[in-house]
This record gives sequence, structure tokens and C-alpha cells, in this order.
Amino acid sequence: MPSLKDLKNRIESVKSTRKITKAMQMVAAAKLRRAQDAAEASRPYAERMNAVLGSLAAGVGDSDTAPKLLRGTGSDDVHLLVVMTAERGLCGGFNANIAKLARSHAQKLRGQGKTVKILTVGKKGRDALRRDLSDLFIGHIDFSDVKRIGYGDASKVAADVLSRFDAGEFDVATIFFSRFENVVSQIPTAQQVIPFDVPEDADADALYDYEPSEEAILADLLPRGVATAIFSALLENGASEQGARMSAMDNATRNAGEMIDKLTIEYNRSRQAVITNELIEIISGAEAL
Repeated sequence: MPSLKDLKNRIESVKSTRKITKAMQMVAAAKLRRAQDAAEASRPYAERMNAVLGSLAAGVGDSDTAPKLLRGTGSDDVHLLVVMTAERGLCGGFNANIAKLARSHAQKLRGQGKTVKILTVGKKGRDALRRDLSDLFIGHIDFSDVKRIGYGDASKVAADVLSRFDAGEFDVATIFFSRFENVVSQIPTAQQVIPFDVPEDADADALYDYEPSEEAILADLLPRGVATAIFSALLENGASEQGARMSAMDNATRNAGEMIDKLTIEYNRSRQAVITNELIEIISGAEAL
């Protein structure tokens, strides 16, 4: 049974922890609004970009003149998985869920005899996958010094991916991130970005004649489409991370409060037992005299 001093020290320690988790919860709540607004503002642009690319791609079809980013390499033997997670932890299952989806996808592809390569964005994803998939790593992009993700950061990731594609290092690229729904719900998502995945409902727009040609427009827009998809995913990740951290720190604060209550009750009981024993000793000594 712990002594009164030990119990008192534990109570003080948990109280200090509760102060930290409460402060982190408030900071995450303050950052969440801005991150959520940025993620939601990017969605219409990304959806419209996909719609325009889908319409142009449907008009071009699988012709030999189509850009390589649209028609692909003609093979799907080598897959690049771009796993985007946070640089910091203490955000519940946010990072683990993205890594779990990427790990499952990698194992499925390897089971089909495909070659898998992994590019990590964010330390936590690299740490989560390092134990069993480190032999598949081909690169890492660190944003730990970036205070606020911008389009330039997404362009950096896109440039890395596109240069590897131009060099023939892979056939298919898929990005992994967490789509923000609300504070308690973030959905791990996999999205193919190379070659461009033409939506099933995309139709060639026969009302327009393009100048320059559709192929030339696609050749210019497709790299921007990759950067836009990555930027949107990074913004979704940012909102999801803050939402998950806010929820996790709220739960931690509540758990700390419950632990303090239990320890306080235990401390009071132990203290009462000590006082009772002392009284018994005093009474026994008085009777002996």
C-alpha cells in the first residue's frame, strides 16, 4: 500500500499533467477553426479541377497523343505510396490510422506480385511504417519547420513525385491522408493521383473547341492537378490532426480528473486509517497506565 507521501506526489503529478493536456486542448481548438476553414475552402477548387480534367480526359481518351500522366506507362507493376501524416503525436489514432491503411494497401499489392515504394511526408508516418516496411522507403519530406502548410509546400511534394515518374521509377502513385469530417471523425483515405483517374461520370464536352488542343491543355493542367490534390490532402490532414488532438486531449483531461478523484479518495482513506491507528495507540497506552 502506497504511503501518504507517495499518494500526494501522484496527485500533484496528475494535476500537472491535466494542466498540460488542458492547455494543449485549448491550443488545438484555436488552431482547428483556421485549419478547418482552409480545408473546406480548398474542396470546391479541387473538385472543379477534377471535373475539368475529367472532361478533357474523356475527350482525349486513351489515344497515343494523350499526356503520359493521363495514359500512364502502360503497366501497373510498380506502385508509389505517398503516406502523409503529422510531424507530431498526441493526436489519438490520427497517424496510426493513415499508416494502417497504407500498410494494408502495401501488403495487398505485394500479395499480387507488385513492387511497392514508399515516400513519407511527416515523421509519424515514417516511424509507424519503419518497423516492417523500411525496406520499401525511397524518400522522406520533412515539414517540421513549417508553421503553416502552403501551396509551395505541396508543390515541393508534387515536384518530387513527378520527377520520379518522369524518371520511370514507378507506374502508379497513390496518396494517403485523412479526410476531415468533424472533430471526432477523420476518415483515412487513399487517392490515386498518377495516372489521372478519370471519373466514371466524366463526359467529353462537345460544346467547346479548345485552342490549343485538349492534349496540350492536359499536359499543362495535369501536373497542377497532382499538386492541387496533394495540397488539398495536406489541408485535410491539418484539420484532421487538430481535430484529433483536441478530442484526444479532452479525453486525457477527463481521465486525469477521474484519476485525481480516485487518488484523493484513496489518500483520504489512508489518512483516516493512519489517524485511527494513532488514536488506538494513544487510547491503548492510556489504558495501560
